[in-house]
Amino acid sequence: MKELMLGNKAAARGLYEAGCAFVSSYPGTPSTEITEEAVKYDEIYCEWAPNEKVALEAAFGACLAGKRAFAGMKHVGLNVAADPLYTMSYTGVNAGLIIGVADDPGMHSSQNEQDSRHHAIASKVPMLSPSDSAEAKEFVKKAYEISEEYDTPVLLKMCTRVSHSQSVVEPGEREEHSKTYEKAISKYVMTPANAIRRHPFVEERTKKLTELAETSPLNRIEGDGKEKGIICDSTSYQYVKEVTANDPSVSILKLGIVNPLPVKKILDFANGKKELFVVEELDPIIENHCKTLGLSVHGKDLLPITMEFSQNIVRKALGYPVPSPAGEGFDIPVRPPAMCAGCPHRGLFFALKKNKCTVLGDIGCYTLAAAPPLGTMEMTLCMGASLSAIHGFNKAGGKDNEGRTVAVIGDSTFMHSGMTGLANIAYNQSNSTIVILDNSITGMTGHQQNPLTGKNIKGDPAGHIDLEALIRSMGIEHVRVVDPYDLKACEEAVKEELQFEGPSVIISRRPCVLLKYVKHNPPLSVDPEKCRSCKACMQIGCPALSMKKTAVVDETLCVGCGVCKQLCAFNAIS
Repeated sequence: MKELMLGNKAAARGLYEAGCAFVSSYPGTPSTEITEEAVKYDEIYCEWAPNEKVALEAAFGACLAGKRAFAGMKHVGLNVAADPLYTMSYTGVNAGLIIGVADDPGMHSSQNEQDSRHHAIASKVPMLSPSDSAEAKEFVKKAYEISEEYDTPVLLKMCTRVSHSQSVVEPGEREEHSKTYEKAISKYVMTPANAIRRHPFVEERTKKLTELAETSPLNRIEGDGKEKGIICDSTSYQYVKEVTANDPSVSILKLGIVNPLPVKKILDFANGKKELFVVEELDPIIENHCKTLGLSVHGKDLLPITMEFSQNIVRKALGYPVPSPAGEGFDIPVRPPAMCAGCPHRGLFFALKKNKCTVLGDIGCYTLAAAPPLGTMEMTLCMGASLSAIHGFNKAGGKDNEGRTVAVIGDSTFMHSGMTGLANIAYNQSNSTIVILDNSITGMTGHQQNPLTGKNIKGDPAGHIDLEALIRSMGIEHVRVVDPYDLKACEEAVKEELQFEGPSVIISRRPCVLLKYVKHNPPLSVDPEKCRSCKACMQIGCPALSMKKTAVVDETLCVGCGVCKQLCAFNAIS
């Protein structure tokens, strides 16, 4: 029976039907739901790994053992996993291996807008790019076939609109697949001598995959119009189809294999066309390939190289009339994201602001502390960078920086890639103060477990790492835990640790307020007779608080954390 599925859910269904037996991923929007849906199938072992590099290496081990495997991540996660990916291209696989990577054009939940096709090209690994949910399922199954036939890992490139849009999918049955592991030192042990012999294999494989791209139905031509020929892939194909639906003069070359790209198929498609367009989001990879083939094409001369496309952007580029947008002339109020009412991070950041700290931050919900009124985040680079950066910042700046600079990192991010930065601080002894925001979950991507929660991906009991013991074992002797709802305790901790000579860690510990097991206090209220409208309570930026004539608490949002109450000198909040 057909059903509507998110692209990510459909990809998970493809894993099930293709006989995948092992999934290891690190959550990252917009890729997370692939693994969250895969874990619903008992036939597939699923896990959250500490980071993407570990996830891909674990999946490689599973495919080596003879089971089809999958590692999922977002585009910046593929940077973390690039080390094993590039060498895995040389070793090849045993059973099939897919690396699912979800790009985020428009940066809805990302710190950059990179195009993962570059990794496919540089690593010389084939990449498939579905354009809807039905293709997501089928491309997964085809990717396993390609992986095993051509002895290669395969990249499956999703993106926000494919991952998080629904379309019709027809579920099929599962087919089991497995292989026997055979010892092959020259294939799997990448010493220089063996790698030298494997590189020609990779180049020959690329030739064979290019031949596949010429004939595969994943690359197909639609229509026979001679006026406009349009080459596109992924979400761009959906926009092109909608825009050109009633134009018989158009023909479309829809590419599902985006690395390696075909040559003859593109040249044959271009033959006889009056105009040739390439519609692709982000970088001009298909466009440059066409130009290398000697074709004259329109691409980034008409279309933006940044952000997502839309139907109207594509209409304008292809020369079709653009209708006036709905709601034209209305000013829509800006609604910037904010930390939730009762967020445990808020009190700690208020203490950092009060102490006029320079805060080097990391990836997580807490990055929102950069926004007013807190405004206490001055750097965010990538996962784990806060700890490495504060070490360099303090070593370079000396006493001028050491007594006022703090690095802030979440518990899941610390396990992902913060530990090595802390090891560097401990080893090279910088006078650095670290704050680990332990909210007992991986919050930003939707409450996934991590090695500090004591639960696995299914919520069952799992190995539990003692954070304080781990930090001390790394050579950090000064470790203290504070409750971020206690403003006085937070302020004291920050002041004292900044004065301490040597590396120190503050653990700000309180579970995320959105966790189902967290019990909320009754909402607070403001006594308008006592309130002096001084706006002291507004300094924390809680969305449950607003100012009219006096301060007002939204009882539907307030969780009774009491942080605002501690700021009121007139006892107006109770």
